Amino acid sequence: MSLMLLGRCDGLCYEVRPTMPKKAAKKKPQPTRSEWAAVRGSQIHGRGMFAKKTIPKGTRVIEYTGERITKAEGWRRELARQERAGRGADGCIYIFELNTKVDIDGSVRWNTARYINHSCEPNCESQVVRGRVWIVAIGEIGPGDELSYDYYYDYEHYHEHPCRCGAKSCAGYIVKAPLRWRVRHAARKGKKKGARQAP
Repeated sequence: MSLMLLGRCDGLCYEVRPTMPKKAAKKKPQPTRSEWAAVRGSQIHGRGMFAKKTIPKGTRVIEYTGERITKAEGWRRELARQERAGRGADGCIYIFELNTKVDIDGSVRWNTARYINHSCEPNCESQVVRGRVWIVAIGEIGPGDELSYDYYYDYEHYHEHPCRCGAKSCAGYIVKAPLRWRVRHAARKGKKKGARQAP
């Protein structure tokens, strides 16, 4: 219920509304930091994260943070991303599936972990621990090595996500490890079809 104070001046009533304190402006979260890694230019794609020192196996290197959204909102943003990509704009994917109800949109500026690139031979993996997503070293990582993990994209629309990781086992596209054989199979079929059509 709003508060109104009544005063009197020269026989006329007037209304005095107290000045309410302004809401404090929300502070923007600071970019996440890691004692283990830092961001710099990457040969894989744009920028990446690199080990500042030896990272032991099992280390939680950095948390993947962002805005928590519903699945419906996550899908809406994905469709918008596809539309942008179709126009030649940024088509990077930052939405992380946390569970069956919630996604994390990691495109926010304070999510430093979004710079970690995909690799077909990764040295990290993502782990969900008590509702938080961590990038964890799956083996010892040497100083200066670029961090990477499997983005675990599905096979559908794989051709939209070329991979430049440079690993010996690279499938050429960003697809989760259990399905990369399908990418290689499709590539072989394409080569055979091309050879049959050649004059």
